[in-house]
Amino acid sequence: MADRQYLDWPFLTPQHRELALGLDAWAAAHIAQDHVQDVDAACRALVRQLGDAGWLRYAIGGVAHGGIAEAIDTRALCLIRETLARYSGLADFAFAMQGLGAGAIGLSGNAEQRGAYLPRVAAGDAIMAFALSEPAAGSDVAALQCAARQDGGDYVLNGEKTWVSNGGIADTYVIFARTGEAPGARGISAFIVDADCAGLRIAERISVIAPHPLARLALVDCRVPATRLLGTPGQGFKLAMATLDIFRTSVAAAALGFARRALDEALRHAVARKMFGQTLADFQLTQAKLAQMATGIDAAALLTYRAAWQRDAGGKVTKEAAMAKLTATETAQQVIDAALQMFGGLGVVSEQPVERLYREIRALRIYEGATEVQQLIIARELLREHAALPAAA
Repeated sequence: MADRQYLDWPFLTPQHRELALGLDAWAAAHIAQDHVQDVDAACRALVRQLGDAGWLRYAIGGVAHGGIAEAIDTRALCLIRETLARYSGLADFAFAMQGLGAGAIGLSGNAEQRGAYLPRVAAGDAIMAFALSEPAAGSDVAALQCAARQDGGDYVLNGEKTWVSNGGIADTYVIFARTGEAPGARGISAFIVDADCAGLRIAERISVIAPHPLARLALVDCRVPATRLLGTPGQGFKLAMATLDIFRTSVAAAALGFARRALDEALRHAVARKMFGQTLADFQLTQAKLAQMATGIDAAALLTYRAAWQRDAGGKVTKEAAMAKLTATETAQQVIDAALQMFGGLGVVSEQPVERLYREIRALRIYEGATEVQQLIIARELLREHAALPAAA
């Protein structure tokens, strides 16, 4: 970690700095940089490692259920994701999906549900997944069609879910389905569905440019006890948005981790690469690009840790989290592209660090709300704030 100055920013406490430095030392010793041959096995192993070392406790709220504190510390979440992402995109993924999958249970689960699932997630004994998107309902979540009808003491689920991270290796899925209490978003509920539940199957494993466990699920008369309903019927959309609201800022932090690693790689290469009687770093074009990269990273980091601090302070962060995710992911894409360009042909060699980063960053501009969706959120919040202002005299 070449640049640690941001750890002294007033958004962070001494405890946060201690956490970041401790995790950095742990990751350097435990996170392998080798090419992953079996992504499923590697992800399972990373969940186990993160659980054994206690890092997953930061993704769970509630000390009684394995969490490090009663409420999730958003700044800690961001520091962990940023640090893990610098070492391994898959390690960041393994951590984040445990938190996202368990987040809805932590927010709306009753005492029995929390006790049954959260301690195992925090320990790395169980792998979680969050199943919201569908083939025809991605950004427009309210359009989802997977249906759940009540039948006695059970709900029967039918439909499909796709882009399910940890799909195929998860022990438990949080699945959102239409229960029909009202049209649109107000008629969606959330259910805890174990992977071995009859009627749930993996319809397709999905391969993407930065490999990680991903699948499409099919639910055919999947019978789930009513005791697995999360919260109350018709509140699933609010629960999904509340869960994403916690973790959206941490997506920005993961992008920062990728960007910082790319800048570090670019700096090392620039000062070592000899050309035309000098080093690559001696060229003004290179210096200008490095300056742009560093400035963009700091700007994105300020937005990210402002949003995290604001949420931890109890503030509303819909706009701020969207600004952070938008800026950090788009900036990271630019920084990584610039780093790859500096490496020339070596930059596109498979499994070189900048080549891996180039593949890793692309998905972050899409998942948990694409860049265009973040722009709509920011504009919507601005217009709402403007409408609430007193009329001009």
